[in-house]
Amino acid sequence: MNVAKFLVMWTLEQSLLSAQMAKAVGRMPEYGEKLAAEGKVLARYHIVGGHGGAWIYDVDSNEELDTLLAKAPVFNFARYDVRALA
Repeated sequence: MNVAKFLVMWTLEQSLLSAQMAKAVGRMPEYGEKLAAEGKVLARYHIVGGHGGAWIYDVDSNEELDTLLAKAPVFNFARYDVRALA
């Protein structure tokens, strides 16, 4: 049973725009689908008018969340705003 839910809003760092970033963004839907199938991501939303997303994670620990964020294809190209949900 997962014990913590987090809202993670990520935005792409425009100054890092490159072919690598474009490829990373293209891999995000597949990464999100995998996490959703595992029950680690409950919802995924695109931020209208922006470059990024808002995902709700359901994880067992802060460390697990940190690991999942670090494995995200856009990790090196994005800034994260993480909020614990009650």
